[in-house]
Order: sequence, then structure tokens, then C-alpha cells
Amino acid sequence: MEIQFNTDKNIEGKERLEAYVKELVGGSLKRFEDRVTRLEVYLSDENSHKESQDDKKCVLEARPNGMKPIAVTCQEATIEKAINGAIDKMKASLTKVIGRLQNH
Repeated sequence: MEIQFNTDKNIEGKERLEAYVKELVGGSLKRFEDRVTRLEVYLSDENSHKESQDDKKCVLEARPNGMKPIAVTCQEATIEKAINGAIDKMKASLTKVIGRLQNH
């Protein structure tokens, strides 16, 4: 499973963050690696330098074999919470979609 990493201009420490996110996402979604060809990670800070609640956003887009892409979004107060929330949503979405395929 290929993992692509993207951020907006407001996210700092891109190289270090990219390595961390690829390891975390890849490990968390490892059980789907034979069903997903590519996973794209998009991180953004919606309000840039201004302080506000839930302004960190993580979008995960999975491209399962032979299916339309599946995207989930999570907005939280920190990047870590947004990433973990998006991972949980993606696990649930992939489990549901792949489960449906196996039942048919």
C-alpha cells in the first residue's frame, strides 16, 4: 500500500511529521494493505496562526482495488487527535465496505 502525504502551508515540520504519519497510518491500516492500493493523507490547519478549537484537519482517502475511493475527515484541536480520529473512521469504513464484498 502506497501512502502519499500532503500538508497545507500552515503545517510545520513536514519531513518529521510525514515519517511519523506514514508509520502510524501504515501500521494502523496494515490489515487492509492487500485490498488498498494507495492511501492519501491530507493535513491542514484551517485557521493558520489564529487560535481556535478543532481547527486541525486530517483527510484520509483510500483507493481500494477495483472500487471508488473512500474518504474520511476528522477535525480536532491537535494534529495527533485529528489523525487518530481519521484512522478510526477509515478503519470503520473499510471494514464495512470490504465486509459487504465478502458477503456477496
